[in-house]
Parts: sequence; structure tokens; C-alpha cells
Amino acid sequence: MTTPSTTAPPAGAGAAPDTGAAKAGRSLGARIAARAGGGVMRVVLILVALFWLMPTIGLLLSSLRSADKIAATGWWKVFTVPSELTFDNYARLLDNSTITDSLLSTIMITVPSTVLVVVIGSLAGYAFAWMEFPGRDWWFLVVVGLLVVPVQVALIPVSKLFGAVGIFETTFGVIIFHTAFGLPFAIFLLRNFFAEIPRELLEAARLDGAGEIRLFTRVVMPLGGPAIASLGIFQFLWVWNDMLVALIFADSGSPPITVALQQQVRQFGNNIDVLAPGAFVSMVIPLAVFFAFQRQFVSGVMAGAVK
Repeated sequence: MTTPSTTAPPAGAGAAPDTGAAKAGRSLGARIAARAGGGVMRVVLILVALFWLMPTIGLLLSSLRSADKIAATGWWKVFTVPSELTFDNYARLLDNSTITDSLLSTIMITVPSTVLVVVIGSLAGYAFAWMEFPGRDWWFLVVVGLLVVPVQVALIPVSKLFGAVGIFETTFGVIIFHTAFGLPFAIFLLRNFFAEIPRELLEAARLDGAGEIRLFTRVVMPLGGPAIASLGIFQFLWVWNDMLVALIFADSGSPPITVALQQQVRQFGNNIDVLAPGAFVSMVIPLAVFFAFQRQFVSGVMAGAVK
């Protein structure tokens, strides 16, 4: 009695994936996500970046054209007539004492406001994260609640207060206002970042004899560099680009750049050859600060978001 011979299937034949069925089983979102990581997504991101930079590019090219050329045609005309570009507008800008003095006033307001927020916010963030004192959690809840208080609510009462103490329409008053409204976010961001520092590291430093000040300056501050840098960028951009607070509290004789440009529009409506380069200078400085510290900015923001 003979046994019928059977032919064994090739090794691995039964485990061969059905590529057609696998592709058909994938969702539309999964297929789009799989293709998005290639060159198509890079091209899309480049186009989005160019579209985002278009106003800045247009302002730069407008600042390099004469007033009559700006009034006659759009800034894209320079691509066909490059000879229209000139630096005469920037020469006139440097001769305009109102704009140059306003740039100095803006620096005198922005730098102290940023430094004070970073220093005070770092100290308070460390205290809320690692120091024990009565009512610590309740005080932190108060700080978090202050995050939702809009600036507009405090304009009238703070104006009366500053007028009573004699700092209304002064540079010092603007610095105090920006510092006060920048501290809640600074404390919230840095406290969350400092709280993620390993406790063992701090305890080892205390066993070596480090006090709170030495622990803060030698251990916490170096580890909190990304968060501190991102906070500094946030505060710098907010104060530099502010117009509402400066319009109300700043000295009318030496206003910041935002108020000075607004006054130029109101008094000299056709002074575009000064407004365009002035606006570009006021824009390019914060952009330079942002791109110089963009790595610290991203890492600090991400750390504060997930921790």
C-alpha cells in the first residue's frame, strides 16, 4: 500500500505577507503620515517658511526704495529693476533724532525688564520647587491665577498708583509694570522646570556642605539654562514689541520705538522713507535675538510643556 506523496510548500511560503492586503488595510491617515516624512513635506515646510517671511522681506525691500518708488509700485518691482535699491533711507533714519532716541529708550526699558524677570523669576521658581515655607502651594496657586489677569484690567488702577508715587510717564514706571506682569509666567515656567531636577543631585550637594545660595547658583542655574533662555526670549520679545503699556506709561519726551513710529504716522503721513527702515530695524533686532537662542528656546518650552 503506497502512501500518496505530498509536495511540501517552500519554506516561509505560508508566512509571506500579503503586501496588497496590508496596504489596503492601512488607514488613509497612516499612508499620508508615511509619505509626509519625505521630500514633499520638506518642500511644504520651506514654502510655509517663505510665506511667513514674506512681510519681513517686503518691508526690507521697501525700506531700500525711495518714497516716490514706494508710492508708485509694489516692493516686488525690485526683482525686475534692482537699481531702485538704495541706502538713502537708512541715512535719513540715522539723522532722525526721534527714531534714534526711541531705540535707546527701548533698550533702556527692555534690558532691565528682562533681567529683573529672569532673576526674580529664577529665585522664586527655585523657592516654590525646593524650599519649604508656610502656604507654599497656596501662594503658587495665586501665581497661577495671575496668569489669566489681562493687562488692560490693571491700566487705570496702576496709572493712579504710579501717579500717586510719582513714577507715571517715566522709564522706571514702564520697567516696573513689565516686570510685575512678566513674573507670574516666569515663576510658573521655572518652577515646573526646576521641580524636575533629580532630588538626589540636590541632596548630594547639601551633603557636601552647599547652602541654598550655592545650591542655586552652582547646580540649579546651570541645569535650568534652557528654560531661563526661553523665558528671557519671551520677556524680551514682549517688552520690545509692546505699544499699549509704552503709550500710557512711558515718557512722552522719550518714547519707545513702537510709540515713536506711531507718532510718525500721525504727524507725517507721507514719511514712508523713514517709517519703512525704522519699522524694519525695530523688527530685525528681536528676530536676531530669537534666532540666536532658538535652540534654548525650543528645549526650554518643550521641557516646561511636558514636565
